[in-house]
Amino acid sequence: MEELKFQSSKIKCGGCVANIEKGLAGFAGITEVKVDVESNVVNVQGSDLDKAVIENKLAELGYPTV
Repeated sequence: MEELKFQSSKIKCGGCVANIEKGLAGFAGITEVKVDVESNVVNVQGSDLDKAVIENKLAELGYPTV
């Protein structure tokens, strides 16, 4: 199992969390997405994760990494 963490400055509320979880839910290899609003961290777990693809999707959703 692989784990990647992404820092974003745009995560503000539970709605943001829901958007991120829904947006990443369909990606192959992702088994779990946890979002911490206070620290603005997106934690993705799974296998064969592609960091660049996930970063691009987060940016597309409106939560670019910093």
